[in-house]
Amino acid sequence: MATTEQIIERCQTLFEDLYFSSARQWKAQDPDRKVVGYMPIYIPRELIHAAGMLPLGILGGGDQIEVIQGDAYYQSYICRIPRSTIELFLTKRLDFVDGMLFPSICDVIRNLTGMLQLIRPDMYAHYYDMPQNYDDRIGGEFYINELQELRHDFEKLSGNEITDRALTKSIRLYNRNRELTNKLYRLRAEQPWKVPAAEAYLVSRAGMLIPVKEHNTLVEEYVQAAASTDRVRRDNCRVVVSGMFCEQPPLNLIKSLELAGCYVVDDDFMLINRWMQEPVADTGDPIESLSHAFLHHSAKTSATYEPIEADKGQYLVEAVRRSGAEGVIFAAPSFCDPALLERPMLQDALNAANIPYIAFKYAENSGQMQPIREQAGTFADSIKLWGANA
Repeated sequence: MATTEQIIERCQTLFEDLYFSSARQWKAQDPDRKVVGYMPIYIPRELIHAAGMLPLGILGGGDQIEVIQGDAYYQSYICRIPRSTIELFLTKRLDFVDGMLFPSICDVIRNLTGMLQLIRPDMYAHYYDMPQNYDDRIGGEFYINELQELRHDFEKLSGNEITDRALTKSIRLYNRNRELTNKLYRLRAEQPWKVPAAEAYLVSRAGMLIPVKEHNTLVEEYVQAAASTDRVRRDNCRVVVSGMFCEQPPLNLIKSLELAGCYVVDDDFMLINRWMQEPVADTGDPIESLSHAFLHHSAKTSATYEPIEADKGQYLVEAVRRSGAEGVIFAAPSFCDPALLERPMLQDALNAANIPYIAFKYAENSGQMQPIREQAGTFADSIKLWGANA
Protein backbone atom coordinates (compact mmCIF):
# COMPACT_ATOMS: atom_id res chain seq x y z
CA MET A 1 0.00 0.00 0.00
CA ALA A 2 1.22 3.51 -0.84
CA THR A 3 2.37 5.73 2.02
CA THR A 4 0.83 9.10 2.79
CA GLU A 5 4.00 10.77 1.49
CA GLN A 6 3.73 8.97 -1.87
CA ILE A 7 0.04 9.78 -2.23
CA ILE A 8 0.50 13.45 -1.33
CA GLU A 9 3.46 13.74 -3.68
CA ARG A 10 1.22 12.61 -6.53
CA CYS A 11 -1.58 14.95 -5.48
CA GLN A 12 0.88 17.84 -5.22
CA THR A 13 2.07 17.13 -8.78
CA LEU A 14 -1.52 17.19 -10.04
CA PHE A 15 -2.18 20.41 -8.13
CA GLU A 16 0.83 22.21 -9.59
CA ASP A 17 0.30 21.09 -13.19
CA LEU A 18 -1.51 23.95 -14.91
CA TYR A 19 -1.23 22.20 -18.27
CA PHE A 20 -3.44 19.37 -16.93
CA SER A 21 -1.13 16.65 -18.23
CA SER A 22 -3.11 13.83 -16.62
CA ALA A 23 -6.32 14.84 -18.43
CA ARG A 24 -4.41 15.39 -21.67
CA GLN A 25 -2.94 11.89 -21.42
CA TRP A 26 -6.37 10.40 -20.68
CA LYS A 27 -7.79 12.05 -23.80
CA ALA A 28 -4.82 11.10 -26.00
CA GLN A 29 -5.40 7.38 -25.34
CA ASP A 30 -8.46 7.38 -27.60
CA PRO A 31 -9.20 9.85 -30.43
CA ASP A 32 -12.93 9.69 -29.61
CA ARG A 33 -12.50 10.82 -26.00
CA LYS A 34 -13.77 14.21 -24.87
CA VAL A 35 -13.09 16.36 -21.80
CA VAL A 36 -15.68 18.67 -20.24
CA GLY A 37 -14.42 21.26 -17.80
CA TYR A 38 -16.49 22.77 -15.02
CA MET A 39 -16.22 25.46 -12.40
CA PRO A 40 -17.09 24.83 -8.77
CA ILE A 41 -19.26 24.34 -6.76
CA TYR A 42 -21.66 21.69 -8.07
CA ILE A 43 -22.07 20.01 -11.45
CA PRO A 44 -23.83 16.66 -12.13
CA ARG A 45 -20.61 14.94 -13.09
CA GLU A 46 -22.49 11.67 -13.39
CA LEU A 47 -23.93 12.86 -16.72
CA ILE A 48 -20.50 13.72 -18.12
CA HIS A 49 -19.09 10.38 -16.98
CA ALA A 50 -22.05 8.42 -18.34
CA ALA A 51 -21.35 9.93 -21.78
CA GLY A 52 -17.83 8.46 -21.65
CA MET A 53 -16.24 11.88 -21.13
CA LEU A 54 -13.90 13.11 -18.41
CA PRO A 55 -15.19 15.76 -15.99
CA LEU A 56 -12.34 18.21 -15.34
CA GLY A 57 -12.49 20.70 -12.49
CA ILE A 58 -11.19 24.15 -13.49
CA LEU A 59 -10.45 26.09 -10.32
CA GLY A 60 -8.53 29.08 -11.61
CA GLY A 61 -4.80 29.54 -11.86
CA GLY A 62 -3.99 29.93 -8.18
CA ASP A 63 -0.73 31.61 -7.28
CA GLN A 64 1.21 29.89 -10.06
CA ILE A 65 0.05 32.06 -12.94
CA GLU A 66 0.38 35.77 -13.63
CA VAL A 67 -2.83 37.19 -15.04
CA ILE A 68 -2.01 39.49 -17.96
CA GLN A 69 -4.45 38.94 -20.83
CA GLY A 70 -7.30 37.89 -18.55
CA ASP A 71 -7.45 41.34 -16.95
CA ALA A 72 -8.63 42.78 -20.26
CA TYR A 73 -11.86 40.77 -20.07
CA TYR A 74 -13.11 41.78 -16.62
CA GLN A 75 -13.13 44.82 -14.39
CA SER A 76 -10.64 44.85 -11.52
CA TYR A 77 -13.11 44.95 -8.62
CA ILE A 78 -14.18 41.31 -8.81
CA CYS A 79 -12.62 38.11 -7.51
CA ARG A 80 -9.58 36.74 -9.31
CA ILE A 81 -10.78 33.28 -10.34
CA PRO A 82 -12.61 34.33 -13.56
CA ARG A 83 -9.63 36.37 -14.77
CA SER A 84 -7.17 33.55 -14.11
CA THR A 85 -9.54 31.07 -15.78
CA ILE A 86 -9.61 33.26 -18.89
CA GLU A 87 -5.81 33.37 -18.69
CA LEU A 88 -5.68 29.56 -18.71
CA PHE A 89 -7.64 29.52 -21.96
CA LEU A 90 -5.77 32.37 -23.62
CA THR A 91 -2.39 30.78 -22.86
CA LYS A 92 -3.51 27.45 -24.42
CA ARG A 93 -3.36 25.55 -21.13
CA LEU A 94 -6.93 24.40 -21.75
CA ASP A 95 -6.83 24.08 -25.53
CA PHE A 96 -7.70 20.37 -25.30
CA VAL A 97 -11.00 20.90 -23.47
CA ASP A 98 -14.12 20.20 -25.55
CA GLY A 99 -16.72 21.86 -23.34
CA MET A 100 -17.23 23.98 -20.22
CA LEU A 101 -20.00 24.21 -17.66
CA PHE A 102 -20.49 27.27 -15.46
CA PRO A 103 -22.87 26.77 -12.53
CA SER A 104 -25.00 29.54 -11.06
CA ILE A 105 -22.66 30.61 -8.27
CA CYS A 106 -22.76 34.33 -9.00
CA ASP A 107 -23.06 36.81 -11.88
CA VAL A 108 -19.30 36.78 -12.50
CA ILE A 109 -19.16 33.02 -13.06
CA ARG A 110 -22.36 33.23 -15.12
CA ASN A 111 -20.69 35.74 -17.44
CA LEU A 112 -17.78 33.39 -18.10
CA THR A 113 -20.11 31.48 -20.43
CA GLY A 114 -20.28 34.43 -22.81
CA MET A 115 -16.57 35.15 -22.46
CA LEU A 116 -15.68 31.60 -23.47
CA GLN A 117 -18.03 31.77 -26.44
CA LEU A 118 -16.03 34.80 -27.62
CA ILE A 119 -12.64 33.21 -27.00
CA ARG A 120 -13.49 29.67 -28.16
CA PRO A 121 -16.55 29.86 -30.42
CA ASP A 122 -15.87 26.25 -31.47
CA MET A 123 -16.25 24.96 -27.90
CA TYR A 124 -19.42 23.94 -26.08
CA ALA A 125 -20.04 26.42 -23.24
CA HIS A 126 -23.14 26.16 -21.07
CA TYR A 127 -24.48 28.14 -18.13
CA TYR A 128 -25.74 25.46 -15.77
CA ASP A 129 -28.73 26.90 -13.94
CA MET A 130 -29.62 25.23 -10.65
CA PRO A 131 -33.14 25.57 -9.22
CA GLN A 132 -33.90 28.23 -6.63
CA ASN A 133 -37.20 26.61 -5.68
CA TYR A 134 -36.95 23.28 -3.85
CA ASP A 135 -40.52 22.11 -4.41
CA ASP A 136 -40.52 18.90 -6.48
CA ARG A 137 -43.39 20.21 -8.60
CA ILE A 138 -41.64 23.49 -9.43
CA GLY A 139 -37.88 23.41 -8.91
CA GLY A 140 -37.88 19.66 -9.43
CA GLU A 141 -39.56 19.88 -12.82
CA PHE A 142 -37.27 22.74 -13.81
CA TYR A 143 -34.19 20.78 -12.79
CA ILE A 144 -35.25 17.60 -14.56
CA ASN A 145 -35.63 19.65 -17.75
CA GLU A 146 -32.17 21.16 -17.22
CA LEU A 147 -30.65 17.70 -16.71
CA GLN A 148 -32.39 16.37 -19.80
CA GLU A 149 -31.01 19.29 -21.81
CA LEU A 150 -27.51 18.48 -20.56
CA ARG A 151 -28.06 14.83 -21.37
CA HIS A 152 -28.97 15.72 -24.95
CA ASP A 153 -26.01 18.11 -25.28
CA PHE A 154 -23.54 15.58 -23.90
CA GLU A 155 -24.80 12.85 -26.22
CA LYS A 156 -24.25 15.20 -29.15
CA LEU A 157 -20.82 16.29 -27.91
CA SER A 158 -19.55 12.78 -27.11
CA GLY A 159 -21.28 10.86 -29.85
CA ASN A 160 -22.45 8.38 -27.19
CA GLU A 161 -25.96 7.67 -26.00
CA ILE A 162 -26.42 8.21 -22.26
CA THR A 163 -28.55 5.23 -21.32
CA ASP A 164 -30.29 4.91 -17.97
CA ARG A 165 -28.05 1.93 -17.25
CA ALA A 166 -24.85 3.93 -17.91
CA LEU A 167 -26.11 6.84 -15.81
CA THR A 168 -27.02 4.56 -12.92
CA LYS A 169 -23.53 3.04 -13.04
CA SER A 170 -22.04 6.54 -12.89
CA ILE A 171 -24.28 7.46 -9.96
CA ARG A 172 -22.96 4.45 -8.04
CA LEU A 173 -19.35 5.44 -8.73
CA TYR A 174 -19.91 8.99 -7.50
CA ASN A 175 -21.89 7.75 -4.49
CA ARG A 176 -18.78 5.75 -3.61
CA ASN A 177 -16.63 8.83 -4.13
CA ARG A 178 -18.77 10.88 -1.74
CA GLU A 179 -18.76 8.01 0.76
CA LEU A 180 -14.95 7.86 0.74
CA THR A 181 -14.62 11.64 0.94
CA ASN A 182 -16.92 11.69 3.96
CA LYS A 183 -14.80 8.95 5.50
CA LEU A 184 -11.74 11.16 5.01
CA TYR A 185 -13.51 14.07 6.70
CA ARG A 186 -14.65 11.92 9.61
CA LEU A 187 -11.09 10.73 10.21
CA ARG A 188 -9.86 14.31 10.15
CA ALA A 189 -12.55 15.41 12.62
CA GLU A 190 -11.73 12.53 14.96
CA GLN A 191 -7.93 12.65 14.66
CA PRO A 192 -6.93 15.89 12.91
CA TRP A 193 -3.24 15.43 13.70
CA LYS A 194 -3.25 12.40 11.37
CA VAL A 195 -4.88 14.28 8.48
CA PRO A 196 -3.37 17.76 8.00
CA ALA A 197 -5.78 20.15 6.33
CA ALA A 198 -3.44 20.75 3.38
CA GLU A 199 -3.21 17.01 2.72
CA ALA A 200 -6.97 16.51 2.92
CA TYR A 201 -7.35 19.41 0.50
CA LEU A 202 -4.86 17.99 -2.02
CA VAL A 203 -6.42 14.52 -1.85
CA SER A 204 -9.89 15.94 -2.41
CA ARG A 205 -8.77 18.32 -5.15
CA ALA A 206 -7.15 15.46 -7.08
CA GLY A 207 -10.70 14.29 -7.78
CA MET A 208 -11.17 17.30 -10.05
CA LEU A 209 -8.37 16.11 -12.33
CA ILE A 210 -8.49 12.32 -12.65
CA PRO A 211 -11.17 9.72 -13.45
CA VAL A 212 -13.54 8.95 -10.58
CA LYS A 213 -12.48 5.28 -10.28
CA GLU A 214 -8.88 6.36 -9.92
CA HIS A 215 -9.80 8.96 -7.34
CA ASN A 216 -11.82 6.44 -5.33
CA THR A 217 -8.73 4.24 -5.07
CA LEU A 218 -6.55 7.23 -4.14
CA VAL A 219 -8.85 8.42 -1.34
CA GLU A 220 -9.27 4.92 0.04
CA GLU A 221 -5.51 4.35 0.10
CA TYR A 222 -4.87 7.72 1.75
CA VAL A 223 -7.46 7.12 4.50
CA GLN A 224 -5.95 3.71 5.27
CA ALA A 225 -2.41 5.06 5.27
CA ALA A 226 -3.24 8.15 7.35
CA ALA A 227 -5.18 6.15 9.94
CA SER A 228 -2.19 3.86 10.52
CA THR A 229 0.43 6.63 10.55
CA ASP A 230 1.77 7.98 13.85
CA ARG A 231 2.04 11.75 13.88
CA VAL A 232 2.68 14.24 16.63
CA ARG A 233 -0.49 15.41 18.36
CA ARG A 234 -0.38 19.12 19.14
CA ASP A 235 -2.38 21.33 21.47
CA ASN A 236 -4.24 23.01 18.62
CA CYS A 237 -7.76 24.38 18.78
CA ARG A 238 -10.37 22.88 16.45
CA VAL A 239 -11.93 25.18 13.84
CA VAL A 240 -14.34 25.13 10.92
CA VAL A 241 -13.32 27.20 7.89
CA SER A 242 -16.12 28.81 5.88
CA GLY A 243 -16.24 30.84 2.66
CA MET A 244 -13.78 29.03 0.37
CA PHE A 245 -16.34 27.19 -1.75
CA CYS A 246 -15.46 28.88 -5.06
CA GLU A 247 -12.15 30.70 -5.53
CA GLN A 248 -9.65 28.39 -3.90
CA PRO A 249 -7.20 29.52 -1.21
CA PRO A 250 -3.44 29.31 -1.75
CA LEU A 251 -2.12 26.07 -0.33
CA ASN A 252 0.15 28.07 1.97
CA LEU A 253 -2.90 29.74 3.49
CA ILE A 254 -4.30 26.36 4.54
CA LYS A 255 -0.91 25.36 5.93
CA SER A 256 -0.61 28.67 7.77
CA LEU A 257 -3.83 28.06 9.69
CA GLU A 258 -2.46 24.85 11.18
CA LEU A 259 0.96 26.35 11.78
CA ALA A 260 -0.88 29.03 13.74
CA GLY A 261 -2.31 26.41 16.09
CA CYS A 262 -5.61 25.51 14.39
CA TYR A 263 -6.77 22.04 13.43
CA VAL A 264 -9.21 22.49 10.53
CA VAL A 265 -11.84 19.83 11.28
CA ASP A 266 -14.42 20.89 8.69
CA ASP A 267 -14.51 23.27 5.72
CA ASP A 268 -16.22 24.03 2.43
CA PHE A 269 -13.21 23.29 0.20
CA MET A 270 -14.01 21.15 -2.86
CA LEU A 271 -17.66 21.08 -1.86
CA ILE A 272 -18.57 19.27 -5.07
CA ASN A 273 -17.15 16.05 -3.58
CA ARG A 274 -19.58 16.26 -0.65
CA TRP A 275 -22.49 18.14 -2.18
CA MET A 276 -25.01 15.33 -1.77
CA GLN A 277 -25.47 14.62 1.92
CA GLU A 278 -27.14 11.27 1.19
CA PRO A 279 -26.46 8.73 -1.59
CA VAL A 280 -28.27 9.36 -4.86
CA ALA A 281 -30.85 6.62 -5.43
CA ASP A 282 -29.54 4.02 -7.88
CA THR A 283 -32.95 2.57 -8.73
CA GLY A 284 -35.71 4.03 -10.87
CA ASP A 285 -35.27 6.94 -13.27
CA PRO A 286 -31.69 8.21 -12.76
CA ILE A 287 -32.52 11.76 -13.90
CA GLU A 288 -35.30 11.97 -11.32
CA SER A 289 -32.92 10.53 -8.72
CA LEU A 290 -30.35 13.27 -9.41
CA SER A 291 -33.05 15.92 -9.18
CA HIS A 292 -34.47 14.56 -5.93
CA ALA A 293 -31.02 14.33 -4.36
CA PHE A 294 -30.21 17.92 -5.29
CA LEU A 295 -33.49 19.27 -3.95
CA HIS A 296 -33.52 17.35 -0.69
CA HIS A 297 -29.96 16.34 0.18
CA SER A 298 -27.76 19.22 -1.01
CA ALA A 299 -25.12 20.83 1.17
CA LYS A 300 -26.00 24.34 2.26
CA THR A 301 -23.71 27.16 1.25
CA SER A 302 -23.75 30.90 0.63
CA ALA A 303 -24.05 30.28 -3.11
CA THR A 304 -27.39 28.44 -2.91
CA TYR A 305 -30.85 29.79 -2.24
CA GLU A 306 -32.61 29.45 1.10
CA PRO A 307 -36.20 30.63 1.66
CA ILE A 308 -36.67 33.67 3.86
CA GLU A 309 -38.21 31.58 6.63
CA ALA A 310 -35.14 29.33 6.82
CA ASP A 311 -33.10 29.36 10.01
CA LYS A 312 -30.14 31.07 8.38
CA GLY A 313 -26.72 29.84 9.45
CA GLN A 314 -27.85 26.78 11.34
CA TYR A 315 -25.96 24.54 8.93
CA LEU A 316 -22.74 26.19 10.09
CA VAL A 317 -23.68 25.81 13.76
CA GLU A 318 -24.41 22.14 13.10
CA ALA A 319 -21.05 21.73 11.34
CA VAL A 320 -19.30 23.12 14.43
CA ARG A 321 -21.14 20.76 16.75
CA ARG A 322 -20.78 17.72 14.48
CA SER A 323 -17.03 18.16 14.12
CA GLY A 324 -16.40 19.13 17.74
CA ALA A 325 -14.99 22.49 16.63
CA GLU A 326 -14.32 25.31 19.07
CA GLY A 327 -14.64 28.20 16.65
CA VAL A 328 -15.10 29.34 13.05
CA ILE A 329 -12.73 31.10 10.67
CA PHE A 330 -14.50 33.03 7.93
CA ALA A 331 -12.15 33.24 4.96
CA ALA A 332 -13.67 34.59 1.78
CA PRO A 333 -12.07 35.76 -1.46
CA SER A 334 -12.03 39.50 -1.95
CA PHE A 335 -15.18 40.68 -3.77
CA CYS A 336 -16.97 37.33 -3.28
CA ASP A 337 -20.55 38.60 -3.05
CA PRO A 338 -22.22 35.32 -1.96
CA ALA A 339 -19.80 34.72 0.92
CA LEU A 340 -19.43 38.33 2.07
CA LEU A 341 -23.13 39.21 1.88
CA GLU A 342 -24.16 36.15 3.90
CA ARG A 343 -21.39 36.45 6.48
CA PRO A 344 -23.31 38.83 8.83
CA MET A 345 -26.23 36.39 8.97
CA LEU A 346 -23.89 33.47 9.67
CA GLN A 347 -22.17 35.50 12.37
CA ASP A 348 -25.54 36.20 13.99
CA ALA A 349 -26.21 32.46 14.11
CA LEU A 350 -22.79 31.85 15.71
CA ASN A 351 -23.35 34.65 18.24
CA ALA A 352 -26.67 33.12 19.24
CA ALA A 353 -24.92 29.75 19.72
CA ASN A 354 -22.01 31.37 21.63
CA ILE A 355 -19.46 30.17 19.06
CA PRO A 356 -16.38 32.41 18.60
CA TYR A 357 -15.19 33.41 15.13
CA ILE A 358 -12.79 35.61 13.19
CA ALA A 359 -12.87 36.79 9.58
CA PHE A 360 -10.43 37.78 6.87
CA LYS A 361 -10.27 37.91 3.07
CA TYR A 362 -7.79 36.50 0.58
CA ALA A 363 -7.11 36.11 -3.14
CA GLU A 364 -6.02 32.92 -4.88
CA ASN A 365 -2.61 34.49 -5.47
CA SER A 366 -2.11 35.84 -1.94
CA GLY A 367 1.59 35.77 -1.18
CA GLN A 368 1.96 37.25 2.30
CA MET A 369 0.70 34.78 4.89
CA GLN A 370 2.24 36.23 8.03
CA PRO A 371 -0.70 38.55 8.91
CA ILE A 372 -3.16 35.69 8.44
CA ARG A 373 -1.01 33.37 10.52
CA GLU A 374 -0.78 35.95 13.30
CA GLN A 375 -4.52 36.58 13.28
CA ALA A 376 -5.34 32.86 13.33
CA GLY A 377 -2.73 32.28 16.04
CA THR A 378 -4.24 34.98 18.24
CA PHE A 379 -7.69 33.45 17.70
CA ALA A 380 -6.41 29.98 18.63
CA ASP A 381 -4.70 31.31 21.76
CA SER A 382 -7.82 33.17 22.87
CA ILE A 383 -9.93 30.03 22.51
CA LYS A 384 -7.45 27.99 24.55
CA LEU A 385 -7.26 30.69 27.23
CA TRP A 386 -10.90 31.73 27.51
CA GLY A 387 -12.89 29.10 25.62
CA ALA A 388 -16.27 30.01 24.19
CA ASN A 389 -16.17 33.41 25.90
CA ALA A 390 -13.20 34.54 23.75
